[in-house]
Amino acid sequence: MLRIRRGRMNDAELIIDFQIRLAKETEGMRLNKETVSKGVRAVLRDKAKGEYFMAEKNGEVVGMMLTIPEWSDWRNGTAIWIHSLYVRPEWRGRGAFKKMYLYLKKKVGLSAGLVGLRLYVERKNKTAHKVYKRLGMNSDHYLMYEWLK
Repeated sequence: MLRIRRGRMNDAELIIDFQIRLAKETEGMRLNKETVSKGVRAVLRDKAKGEYFMAEKNGEVVGMMLTIPEWSDWRNGTAIWIHSLYVRPEWRGRGAFKKMYLYLKKKVGLSAGLVGLRLYVERKNKTAHKVYKRLGMNSDHYLMYEWLK
């Protein structure tokens, strides 16, 4: 049975590896390991930056995601962004993301200060679009634009 737990500092190297794989797989990007390492450790040291959640089966981490809080003055509460989601290829389609998502959804449902879950997805990742729709998420509201240095 899969279980979900919070990421810990001793997960750092695995999270770094997952992040590098994720960027290459989804966007064809080669990330700088030193930069990613500093970023991952910064999150693990400071929950205000975000929180990692790990999906584990028999002590083996099969997937992870980073969650990032975003204050909404419109809703007077915090929306949780699901960010940097990675599931090992051999575990895809076996419920790892669904378990992580339902864990977070329950957490939001039980908290007066949390107002919802959000994520963004690469436009071409049609498999992910289907998964998110099956879980009851919608893409009706916004397009995301960005500027990155």
